[in-house]
Amino acid sequence: MLDWEDLRHFAALAREGSLSAAARVIGVDHATVARRVAALEAATGLKLVDRRARAYALTDDGRRIAAIAARMEESAFAAERAAQASSLRLRGAVSISAPPAYSSAMIAPRLIELKRRHPGILITLIGEKRSASLQRREADLALRLSRPTEPGLVARKIASIGFGLYGAPDYLKATPAHAWSFIAYDSSMNDTPQQKWLMSLAGDNEIALRTSNLGNQVIAAQTGLGVAVLPRFVGDISAGLERRQIAPATVGRDVWLVVHRDLRRSAVIRSVMEFLVECVKAG
Repeated sequence: MLDWEDLRHFAALAREGSLSAAARVIGVDHATVARRVAALEAATGLKLVDRRARAYALTDDGRRIAAIAARMEESAFAAERAAQASSLRLRGAVSISAPPAYSSAMIAPRLIELKRRHPGILITLIGEKRSASLQRREADLALRLSRPTEPGLVARKIASIGFGLYGAPDYLKATPAHAWSFIAYDSSMNDTPQQKWLMSLAGDNEIALRTSNLGNQVIAAQTGLGVAVLPRFVGDISAGLERRQIAPATVGRDVWLVVHRDLRRSAVIRSVMEFLVECVKAG
């Protein structure tokens, strides 16, 4: 019998393409992934990967075993979802994936309310720009700013968020709008509606800062470095910032609550979904 854990680690390596990425997804160090892959090779008597200086490349045998392991992994996740969905107890662990600004500004401050309501529910809050995979149980629930297209997921639009231009009061008083400097996301966000709107407003004006982190934008704007396009649920509550309108704010993003269809009837999942809807609407 092959060791399922060896297969699981190999499936992650095949899917992610590197030891470090596979280790990050599973939650182990890269040496553990390498050891598990070597153990699987020993157990099968097959060479599954070509070990190169900076990457592992699958052999033909490796691709065949990876395809089988991926199907086994999906079956294991389906069994976990079925077990969780069948539980009627409001007790258990639920992981939530959300954009960093949402997790810190809307969800984390209200988790005490969920704890008081359902003390048996334990939350893992994943605040990152990357979309966690609900199929692979990287998260049970997700808030996303675009409708997902992955099979097996159920998405519900629960809100729309608006954006505005924000700057420090002293900066806005001393600097006419035509002379503003701007604080933008880095190039990874160039295709987002809020970045496109900012760049259309900036024109030939200086981009004083580019950063992938929304918190950095808030701090830079508070210090008077320039103006930033921020979600209103962030900008309106940030001390030391004022919102100014020099053009109609037509930009907005829809917020989608996403769950795997196998979990949507679970009592504990439904309770956390209701809580997330409350968080978003309160914001």
